[in-house]
Amino acid sequence: MKNIFIIASLSILLFSCGNKENPSNIDSLIDSKNITELKNKRAAVQADLTKIDEALATLEKKENEALVETLVLKDTAFNHYLEIQGNVDTKENILVQPEFSGALVSFNAKAGQRVAKGQVLGRVDDAGMGQQLAQIQTQYELAKTTFERQKRLWDQKIGSEIQYLQAQTQMTSLQKSLGQMRAQIAKTIIRAPFTGVIDEVFVEKGQVVAPSQQGLMRIVNLSNMYVSTSVPETYIGKLKVGSEVDVFLTSLGKNYKGKVRQIGSFINPSNRSFGIEVSIPNPENLLRPNQVAKLKIIDYSAKNVIVVPTNIIQEDGNGNKFVFTVQNIKGKTGTAKKVLVKPGKSSDNVTEISNGLSATDVIVTEGANTISEGMKLTF
Repeated sequence: MKNIFIIASLSILLFSCGNKENPSNIDSLIDSKNITELKNKRAAVQADLTKIDEALATLEKKENEALVETLVLKDTAFNHYLEIQGNVDTKENILVQPEFSGALVSFNAKAGQRVAKGQVLGRVDDAGMGQQLAQIQTQYELAKTTFERQKRLWDQKIGSEIQYLQAQTQMTSLQKSLGQMRAQIAKTIIRAPFTGVIDEVFVEKGQVVAPSQQGLMRIVNLSNMYVSTSVPETYIGKLKVGSEVDVFLTSLGKNYKGKVRQIGSFINPSNRSFGIEVSIPNPENLLRPNQVAKLKIIDYSAKNVIVVPTNIIQEDGNGNKFVFTVQNIKGKTGTAKKVLVKPGKSSDNVTEISNGLSATDVIVTEGANTISEGMKLTF
């Protein structure tokens, strides 16, 4: 639009100048056969044409120039990431089940309550096993006393061996029965299996309970969180226990630094993948089981390599990859040069260049799609 405006202005100027110098048009001058006037008219027209030619040359020169943005290359470190999705989980997230069926004679668990490992949370009616325990205890005490007396007599060579052995057997049998009964009664007591927080409670005191899909309550410990996911089998050997992992929690908008703590030893035949676990800290207590996490695991790393923005790499009709560099730099100007490159891995919108470029090269980063070999560049 600017070029058209300049040419139109010059045309008007030429027309105006012609009218000012001689009100007669060219045909009138020719008819007059006035050689002097014709020469003067020719000189005036030639002067104006020279101005037009100079203006056009300037405009055409500017059309062959391009304004671009550039970047000076340098050796840098490059990391390639495996990006996959996983779920936050914890090993300590269970539904507490009663080990003994019966009525809840005591129950003091509430949602949100912090509990310690082994803490008593309730008790199921023992159905008379407490009385049986007391009877066995009494029988055991008698059998123990009988055995001790029989043993003293036997040590003094008084009495028969069979009496000694019978007393010993009776005491041992009752001792085992006592232990079994105590173990059964212990199952009526509901204890916290680990330190954590009661997340939900599903029963009330007095209710008859038994092992079920729902359980009595859910207890969760959020201090030992991890992310579980599946990785394609092609990455076997590329992942190691202790490898650092960037974990992004979509729901929180937060990044966490984790480490691979376990690598599966089994390939799932249905999707040709193996499982891994990535431990993550939870200092703010914001992580919850089943949250969605995005993992970035470094599977390739290189130092002192050349990387360029991925979007500036172009492809010509022969399938060659290339970028434009700036040559013959003078101040803020230079000329475009097409350079064939060999791209490597890409990550985070940058691509490693294994061949074709070197440090200190100046590449075109903005405007590369509108330039051609040899074009003058301004940056």
